[in-house]
Amino acid sequence: MSRIAKNSIKISKDVECSFKDGIFSAKGKLGEINININTNYNVDISEDEINVLPINKDRIDPNWGTTWAIISNTINGVTSGFSKTLELNGTGYRASVSGTKLKLELGFSHDIFFNIPQDVKIECPKQNLIKLTSINKEKLGAAAAKIRSFRKPEPFKGKGIKYIDEYIFRKEGKKK
Repeated sequence: MSRIAKNSIKISKDVECSFKDGIFSAKGKLGEINININTNYNVDISEDEINVLPINKDRIDPNWGTTWAIISNTINGVTSGFSKTLELNGTGYRASVSGTKLKLELGFSHDIFFNIPQDVKIECPKQNLIKLTSINKEKLGAAAAKIRSFRKPEPFKGKGIKYIDEYIFRKEGKKK
């Protein structure tokens, strides 16, 4: 039985929420998100809080807490949004945004062009920093993971693309 899903989700007055035919929609100052909710749950919306309730109280599905977290992330996304920052470590590693593509120079013989997803905004304040922002936490994490996968940080010199708050465990090199 989920402990987190028993709690209610607090919503502010500038967020409009609705639940109809298994689709939960939230509209805030940053945008609007529609998500499909598992058919085993019902979403009860009052003036300042939301409760996720199982339809069958005898047999509770383990996705109750996950459903609660997805709804909570949706509300946080339309009110304040989410952001991730990636850092490029390595000689000659650069990133730049041109139109709808992110150009990455990662020490290969060719440049890598990454198509920016529609819901994600990418900006490069410095040549070695990539800042991603979005209202959808799932698409933001997927885009950041895809960019990181082009050159994962290696443990000997730490070269590669890493999250700004990530710690790379360093290994000692070969000895003579």
